[in-house]
Amino acid sequence: MLSFTKIKVLFIYLILASAIFFASLNFNNNNLIDKKINLGLDLQGGSYILLEIDTKPLVSQKLQAKVIPIKKLLNENKINFKNFIISTDKISLTIDTDKQNKFKNLFFKQQENTVNNFISEYNKFELDLEFSQNNASIQFSNFGLIGLNNTALKQSIEIIRRRIDDIGTKEPTILQRGDKRILVELPGIDNPERVKELLGKTAQLTFRLVSKDDGFGSEKLILSEGGEELTVNKRIVVSGDNLVDAQPQFDNQSNQPIVLFTLDRLGAQKFGRATTENVGRRLAIVLDNSVISAPQIREAITGGTGTISGGFSFQESTDLALLLRSGALPAPINIVEERTVGPDLGKDSIDAGVFSLIVGFILVIIFMFIKYKIFGLVSNISLIANLFMMIGILTVLDATLTLPGIAGIILTVGMAVDSNVLIYERIKEELKTEKSIIHAFDTGYNKAKITVIDANVTTLIAALILFIFGSGPVKGFAVTLGIGIVTTLFSAYFIARHLTSVIVLNDKEGKYFKL
Repeated sequence: MLSFTKIKVLFIYLILASAIFFASLNFNNNNLIDKKINLGLDLQGGSYILLEIDTKPLVSQKLQAKVIPIKKLLNENKINFKNFIISTDKISLTIDTDKQNKFKNLFFKQQENTVNNFISEYNKFELDLEFSQNNASIQFSNFGLIGLNNTALKQSIEIIRRRIDDIGTKEPTILQRGDKRILVELPGIDNPERVKELLGKTAQLTFRLVSKDDGFGSEKLILSEGGEELTVNKRIVVSGDNLVDAQPQFDNQSNQPIVLFTLDRLGAQKFGRATTENVGRRLAIVLDNSVISAPQIREAITGGTGTISGGFSFQESTDLALLLRSGALPAPINIVEERTVGPDLGKDSIDAGVFSLIVGFILVIIFMFIKYKIFGLVSNISLIANLFMMIGILTVLDATLTLPGIAGIILTVGMAVDSNVLIYERIKEELKTEKSIIHAFDTGYNKAKITVIDANVTTLIAALILFIFGSGPVKGFAVTLGIGIVTTLFSAYFIARHLTSVIVLNDKEGKYFKL
């Protein structure tokens, strides 16, 4: 156990040197290697935003999509109906009494059902059908509402993540909270108002023709620039679903900020056909039921690219491009809670955490030196190396350090000391019975190894469980604790053991062997 080859020694201190190098990046501005530990919201300050999705418009939208399949099903099976009414949460219609059972069987058909999806693994239908005399009512079932809500929530989290990543915020925390809420933590954000504006926009983009007739298939919308009232067709030419990319640019002629968009193959075909057939008409570009631009179609646009102009500032064009790239939210989102953590509060937390770490570290060093003399000094050196390795690994991983993370580091100091105490106490027992000092140290390390590994692996399993099932600060604690356990084992059984072997093998007189 006390013998080390030159290759092993070189390997040990190469790892230590690498750890020290990466740890040092946190204390200097290195332009070549952009690696630093990111500070969490509680340490650097920033914004805490709690969002809630509103699924009511989504329910209405999904019911609208069921209208054509339902009518098709009724017509194909010669089931007469009347009084077909679509509301926000249900579809109502009147069916003759003798046709009701036939419609029920078709509606709740498990195989090849284009109207009411049957989820076989759950044995549930998406929609419910109820009759009151001749009046039928179609609405989402509880299972359908849960599925719709979960899907919308997951899509919203992913879209929010894409929007925040495009802003350039480092290490944001985006988590689900309950059935309808999303927690967003943005450490060090310097413009929370812009972020809130971007997160709150649904960004439903549609291209629709401006109509001269104020009929059933049209609606009144306001042009953002100038406040002009336009009659816009409800029929969508191309939607944001066909958008591939959007980038802010400057118009070559007017030098005004614009947004250049690119459509996919299907969108390009639709857009090309619509612009070819409607040269001379105005095309409304609608974002969240507001017309941001309504240019006149001067020629057919068949290349799948176009521009959006609307008197934007460069920041507005950048934000619009970001929203279009990230995709539309499936449902509107409301801000239900907002908090701002100031940098001063974060600094106080850092100071308190660092102070507690330093005080604890000094007390440990004093205790180990008094208790184990020169071997206590060896333990202290390995403890310092342990801290450097932890900081180095956190730096390489671009990890986010939170206040619970600092608590994990402090706990690691205690775990590391505990490992050394177990080893040295075992060696003391062996020195009482062994005539050979070298053999006593060797046996002590061997016998203590199982106990130390068991203790640390058990804690590592607990840290792993916290990381998998925890969230936010709990994960931060689990990360630092898990890394600390690995570095503790390395420092105890490689660094400290090597330094101990140097002392034992070179102490001919045995003056350092009293533990």
